[in-house]
Amino acid sequence: MTTHIYSGPLSMFGAKVEIAAREKGVPFELVMVPFIEGDHYEPKHPEVLRVNPVKQQVPVLVDDEVSLFDSTQIFEYLEDRYPSPALWPDGIAERARARQLEQKSDEVFFPNVIKLFGLQEAMQSAPAIAACAGCARFYEEMEGLLATREYLAGPYSFADIAFYMACVFADRKGAGMTDATPRLLAWRTRVGDRPAVRAVVDPMMRFLASQGRGVPAFLQR
Repeated sequence: MTTHIYSGPLSMFGAKVEIAAREKGVPFELVMVPFIEGDHYEPKHPEVLRVNPVKQQVPVLVDDEVSLFDSTQIFEYLEDRYPSPALWPDGIAERARARQLEQKSDEVFFPNVIKLFGLQEAMQSAPAIAACAGCARFYEEMEGLLATREYLAGPYSFADIAFYMACVFADRKGAGMTDATPRLLAWRTRVGDRPAVRAVVDPMMRFLASQGRGVPAFLQR
């Protein structure tokens, strides 16, 4: 049975899953669900509705007898099913820290970016300034981690994939990195130059450009 990944042209979480699958060399068929103005996906794809009936969101992975939604759960499945190359560190403690970093990217950093989605016309407002400050604090924390390593959890991992994609969306919404975090900027270049990452992010940027939306300066090829 062919592995299917259901995503969308501007799905950050779908991009995470696709990058992970490409890093592992998993053969898969990518299904882009219909996209309409306002960043909504209509009509809902029947497989997305079947696998994720409550949230009705991508990403969804269908592989043999396994059907999953949620990018983190899909990460874990891919690691179990395709253990090489590994995308979690070897040691138990190291894996725990990497998993925590991936979770913080989604649940601590990215909520600040989500707030900015509705504040693009009010970027000088107190809520927008607070959201940008939250992103900046997180950047500083990650800058500290990179003082002794090239990637967030030591070896390249799911934590890097998750945070890289969150950073792409933060930059799009006005909360990008600055020269205050030079190690993090270098990390962003290292991750962004990986073939699996470019294979996913470049089409996303082309889609943005085709819609007349801004493309982050660091991703303008």
